[in-house]
Amino acid sequence: MLKAEDKGQRGEAWDQRAERRGPRPEGRDQKPLDGGQEAAAPMRRRWAGRLALCLAGLCLLASGLYFLRVPILRCAANAWIINDPLQHADAIVVLGGGLETRPFAAARLYRDGYAPRILVARPKASPTDEMGLTTRDADTARAILLKEGVPDAALIGIGHDVQSTYQESLAVGDWLKSNHATRLIIPTDVFHTRRVRWVFRKQLNHTGVNVMVQAVPVREYTEADWWRHEQGIIAFQNEVVKSLYYHLKY
Repeated sequence: MLKAEDKGQRGEAWDQRAERRGPRPEGRDQKPLDGGQEAAAPMRRRWAGRLALCLAGLCLLASGLYFLRVPILRCAANAWIINDPLQHADAIVVLGGGLETRPFAAARLYRDGYAPRILVARPKASPTDEMGLTTRDADTARAILLKEGVPDAALIGIGHDVQSTYQESLAVGDWLKSNHATRLIIPTDVFHTRRVRWVFRKQLNHTGVNVMVQAVPVREYTEADWWRHEQGIIAFQNEVVKSLYYHLKY
């Protein structure tokens, strides 16, 4: 009994001392952060700051590109388009397609005395051509040239069922084997010019012929506003893709 009373008295003494000390500060019993957690916290703050700076920089860049889009897009077109200084040539080459521009430009060059003959590429006939429902591009181009005052004797067909600019360059190379020409002029659509000059000069390099490319304006757009027209956007992006393909393949 005495031992029990002693223990009770000691417990009461401890309780009284605890009351005099007052409550423990908050967090006194919390387990402190280990070293890894303490090091990770400032690192997370640094990465968050860097991410915020990157996002702010991207926003500023996007804003700058938007406000400067007009001069940037004009410069891109001007840098892409090839327009060589013209000299008197042995022949003018009319490529397949582009019937609204290429034959008319070739006829104008012929009338201006730049060359005594015109080579007309003969693309592969379409299914409707074979059915007789439409006219082949080569026949249409020839009819335009005749209507524009070019004599039939000055027109020469080249190639058979050509399907690409690359094949047209090979057709011109075959013609050069029996015709000792030193200069050629190729009028074509503005965005087509870079790929035309590259592939023709590459494929005809062994012949020593000088290929001059003339950029022919189209009705639907110009290099100053091409991005405002669907045809201009399609033409530019198609030529960029095709040029990359040509450089990889040929």
